Parts: sequence; structure tokens; C-alpha cells
Amino acid sequence: MSPKAVPSMEVEAAVDSEDASSSQGTHGDLWPIDDVDPKRARFPCCIVWTPLPVVSWLAPYIGHVGIGREDGAVLDFAGSNFVSVDNFAYGAIARYLQLDRKKCCFPPNLGTHTCEISYRHAECGTAISWDDALRSSMQHFQHKYYNLFTCNCHSFVANCLNRLAYDGSPRWNVINVAALILWRGRWVNRMSVIRSCLPFVAVMCCGIWMAGWPFLIGMAVFSSLLIGWFLVGVYCVRGLIC
Repeated sequence: MSPKAVPSMEVEAAVDSEDASSSQGTHGDLWPIDDVDPKRARFPCCIVWTPLPVVSWLAPYIGHVGIGREDGAVLDFAGSNFVSVDNFAYGAIARYLQLDRKKCCFPPNLGTHTCEISYRHAECGTAISWDDALRSSMQHFQHKYYNLFTCNCHSFVANCLNRLAYDGSPRWNVINVAALILWRGRWVNRMSVIRSCLPFVAVMCCGIWMAGWPFLIGMAVFSSLLIGWFLVGVYCVRGLIC
């Protein structure tokens, strides 16, 4: 091989390497994460859920959610100006759903942001890694006031997913985050099922025994109003629910 050919090959290799590193959607450099370990409360890259006292007794589809960093520590919007780290509020995690980092968008910079939703993704805020997105959302919600009806833990998780553009979407909100964990989430163990469902069953039985059918009608109206509020707040009144 001639000496002049060596620099040429090196330049071509460098260009190929640069193109590969800057191309959108390449996730070959993602380092492996540990398995889910409920005993150590480690849920890497997971959305997690646990029932809320009293509220989940009346509406079992409502609970407290958080999201796990790559090391498994869980972050959750637990109160006004406060995002808890590795100290999940309202008890042990009952359900979880591990997300695929390969479905996220990690542009190194705006100049190499070439995904189909690059403009909308940039409006939500971008990140170069999973933990970077969670860190940015954490800083954002440390200046937010907690409110069950307008700015809650689901809002925080939705904000994280929008920064990640998870599954190619920057339109995550409290409704589809709740649906995602409720429909696709896995129970940690049998005890978590009992802990989550037994209070609701007990309330229903007591209500029917004491009030009969009017109690069921009242519960149906309560659920309709609650779900209707979030549907209207998310899809009809812009900015009502963060």
C-alpha cells in the first residue's frame, strides 16, 4: 500500500464515523441497564405506579406515578416545588412498565436533529440521554406548584416522555400516560394487586350494602366527572393542565 493511500483511508473512515455518530436514530452506543429489582426498588427506565390513599379507593384507575433513571432510582413529582429522588411517595411500587430507550430521540445538538418531529420535539426540550431528559424535567418541576387537577405526577412523567420524544411522539399528557401504565403495566407481585384493589372492593361492597343502587350511580357520576375534567383540560382547553 502506498503512503499516500493511508491518509485518504483515514479521512474516509473519520467521515464515516462522524456521519454514524451524528445520524438520528442510532442507539448502538446505549450502555446496558440492570434488570428490574423490586426488592431493591430499582426500576431502570420504567414508568411506575402505586395507589393513592382514599382517592384510589374511589377511583382505582388513579394513582401516583414516577419514572426511573437508568440506574433504577425513581423520580416522582411529590409536592409543590419538589421532585423526590429514590424515595417514592405513597408506598411501595405496585405496577411498572419498562420503556425501550431505542424508541427515544437523542439528538447531540439541534444541527443534527433530523427526526420527523424535530420542530415539535425542540419546543418540548431535547436531551442527549435518558437521564439528561429526566434531569431537565426535574429542574422544570422544581418550580411548579402541585395540584391533583392541573399539575400532578402524571404531568411530570409526560414532560419527561416529551423531552425524549418517546415512541416518536411529543404529545404525551396525563391521559395517555395513565392509559399506558394501566393497560401495559405489570404488577410487581400478588400482594401489590391485593393492596391496590382490595380497598376499592371493600368500599364498593360497603356502599352497596348501605345505600344500594344509588351508591353505584353516584360512583359512576363521580368517575364521569373526574375523567371528563381531564379530557376537557387536556384536549379542549389549552394550558389548563400542564
